Amino acid sequence: MRTILIILLASISQFSLAADTTPDFTLKSNQGNNQRLSEYQGQVVLINFWASWCGPCRQEMPLLEEIQQKYAKLGVTVLGINVDKDPSKADKILRETQVSFPILYDSEGEVSKLFKVKAMPTTFILDREGTIRFSHMGFKPGYEDQYAANIKTLIRE
Repeated sequence: MRTILIILLASISQFSLAADTTPDFTLKSNQGNNQRLSEYQGQVVLINFWASWCGPCRQEMPLLEEIQQKYAKLGVTVLGINVDKDPSKADKILRETQVSFPILYDSEGEVSKLFKVKAMPTTFILDREGTIRFSHMGFKPGYEDQYAANIKTLIRE
């Protein structure tokens, strides 16, 4: 049992970023402008890395929109970061599943490398100072409840 725990902790530490090293970035958005992460300082930010070919990503998208709608007035922003090399693939998905939050295009994969993204989707939740406080790899129904609980914790701080 102890060996399993050590292996689990080791794999988590490889996935995590140090609290003081949240990378800042600027990416073009589907709203036609550049978005810089540091512009959201003072807000709780949920960053979701996704790809058009990822079924769980498409399943999760409307749930992220619900989170955006529910918590926006409390200072929460959702940012979707699409990692497709061809942004038109993301745009096709967004015509089918419309969202109000910005979708940023990481077609070169530079930001996903900064965040050490290893699986699709991957979600990070940042506190008001811009520190990554929660991270989730993959998606299964019910994960949105964990996101909401994480967000509520950060809103109360």
